[in-house]
Amino acid sequence: MEKYIKYILWAVGTIIVVLFLWWMMRDPTSKFTESNPGADNRGSDSATVNEAVNIGEKFKLFGTSQTNLKGTWTHFRGADFDNICKNSIQLKSSWTGNQPEILWSVELGEGHAGPAIYEGKVYLMDYNETKREDALRCFSLEDGTELWRRSYKVKLKRNHGMSRTVPAVTANYVLTVGPRCHVMCVKRESGDLVWGLDMVQKYKTEVPLWFTGQCPMIDGNKAILAPGGSAVMIAVDLATGKVLWETPNPGGVKMSHSSIMPWTLHGKKMYVYSAIGAVVGVSAEGADEGKILWKSTAWNHAVVAPAPVCFPDGKVFLTAGYGAGSMMIKVTPSGEEYKVDVLKEYLPKDGMACEQQTPVVWNGVMLAIEPKDAGPLRNQLICVDPNDVNKVIWTSGKDGRFGLGPYLIADNKMFILSDDGTLTMIKPDSKNYIQLAQKKLFDGQDAWAPMAIADGRLLLRDSKTMYCINVSQ
Repeated sequence: MEKYIKYILWAVGTIIVVLFLWWMMRDPTSKFTESNPGADNRGSDSATVNEAVNIGEKFKLFGTSQTNLKGTWTHFRGADFDNICKNSIQLKSSWTGNQPEILWSVELGEGHAGPAIYEGKVYLMDYNETKREDALRCFSLEDGTELWRRSYKVKLKRNHGMSRTVPAVTANYVLTVGPRCHVMCVKRESGDLVWGLDMVQKYKTEVPLWFTGQCPMIDGNKAILAPGGSAVMIAVDLATGKVLWETPNPGGVKMSHSSIMPWTLHGKKMYVYSAIGAVVGVSAEGADEGKILWKSTAWNHAVVAPAPVCFPDGKVFLTAGYGAGSMMIKVTPSGEEYKVDVLKEYLPKDGMACEQQTPVVWNGVMLAIEPKDAGPLRNQLICVDPNDVNKVIWTSGKDGRFGLGPYLIADNKMFILSDDGTLTMIKPDSKNYIQLAQKKLFDGQDAWAPMAIADGRLLLRDSKTMYCINVSQ
């Protein structure tokens, strides 16, 4: 019997040794594919893309609100598209005790959409995963009460959050873009539907990786959008939904996460868009409105989120994440044409670069948070001279890392939100990093959405909750 036990133990031992050697020698990544930007874009199945969507089909009225608040933050990056609030309200210069106070909070669907504000009302694009609906939600800025909701059915698969855009608001209208490029225009006060547009159906738009990040623009009486597909850019009459002009797309540029920026160069008004495939300048006025004035395919990356930063002297700063780095170009009128020269191009470790947020220009310097692939400067706030973007003037230091968080400037103070829900207030300065206050407001996750401020109330969010913070004197 003992002899058999020895044989059995020897056989089991041999099998264990063989299995161990096989496990050590096998390649566990043999069936893996290379992880490229957007390779996890599980949401883009053709059945979902081609489904018929009745934009704005549902409406719920929850209540009304009376307010004396008159402040506004009307679209992505504020009134002048520069992320700077220029009203006269005074904000606290330091925080003590329970300051800054959270006035209210509201639960949201998972996403990174930022709010817009108009005279006491907050407008936010959201996604209800249970009901499978895109929803434009209107809240009271006073207390966070939801006033009304305009929604429509659309199927999405979770993909690092769903909604990602900031509405554009005027006295009369609210304009939104949903995760799958559904555009909706409603009456601002009542939420009544004015019109809807499916850019995938009409323009063969390719839904960007991780869904739409392009924030809509309102210019006068026109909605300005960049669908890609069969049209680089379009203008739509806000009151009627009539398409006023379409910019042909012979080069086949695609929609990116970046948003259109207005620019006036030597008296000529234009729209600048950092698409996938090129950066373009489109005429915004005159007989050639809607025509491409200039284009550069030198800037061409698979994932582009930050908007172009345009300077009066003709320079345009372009940046993107996933190792793309940055580029500075110079646009110069040349007779009836425009010449585009590449002045600088570099990797993120070699100067200012951004992954999600757009740099802010303040008193002659440019401020931004470095991406995670910027070497020792990763996720730090840095300051550079726009004329020498490779030379760092100051940084927030190795203890001042902010992840991919957003920022804005108001009352000569810069507010920065870290991924984990920590709010930092600094004095924007051209020579030094000057921190005024810092507080962890909540246990946040992926707090990446653009912030908004009006009437001393700062609106910010993480992936699932929006907060209203009192930062006023």
